[in-house]
Amino acid sequence: MAQKTILLVEDEADLLDLMEYNFARAGFRVLKACDGLQGLHLAQRERPDLVILDLMLPKMEGKEVCRRIRQAEATRSIPIMMVTAKSEEVDRIVGFEIGADDYITKPFSMRELVLRAEAILKRTRERPETPGVLRFAGVLIDPDRHRVEVDGRPLKLTATEFRLLHQLAANAGKVLTREVLLDRVWGYTYEGYSRTVDTHVRRLRMKLGGAGRLIETLRGVGYRFREVP
Repeated sequence: MAQKTILLVEDEADLLDLMEYNFARAGFRVLKACDGLQGLHLAQRERPDLVILDLMLPKMEGKEVCRRIRQAEATRSIPIMMVTAKSEEVDRIVGFEIGADDYITKPFSMRELVLRAEAILKRTRERPETPGVLRFAGVLIDPDRHRVEVDGRPLKLTATEFRLLHQLAANAGKVLTREVLLDRVWGYTYEGYSRTVDTHVRRLRMKLGGAGRLIETLRGVGYRFREVP
């Protein structure tokens, strides 16, 4: 695999240096920023393969950095992992609502951080297993072009939202548990993070509008995509 570039945006100097050392040791090209504004400028100029972004930053908060990266066409598809000392569920939800692909709370092990980053990059370069265009009741999903349309209108989805929608639609009629979706979409099974799936499904339904009804919830089990031609 070609060397990947990772952007670390963290205002704690010691932690930033430690992350830089571990990612460089793992074979990454590392870019660093110690505040949100610098991080945003680096993301726009360098277009890294992955951004690891602290939530609490000087000059510009991580939430705003994430939002602006997602708004710009040139940077919209860059995966983002949010890092914060806050562990409350509401903070995770906020991170996902603004477009983060993954979330890790301090303190964390450097090994877990690197493995999670590698899992994100692995799944972003993998093509969906099911080839061909999928069509369901006005919804078109084209994995080759990474495109989703609803009644001819293109949707702006993050890479994670696209993988989640494609995974559900490619298995239309089948019930997929949260654990299965975590493994297939996020690339890991992490106890306590099944709510991640719920948050992304909720956001995906909002973007789909009326077509969001195609994603059914089976309480206590998981989700199912309706088989509608």
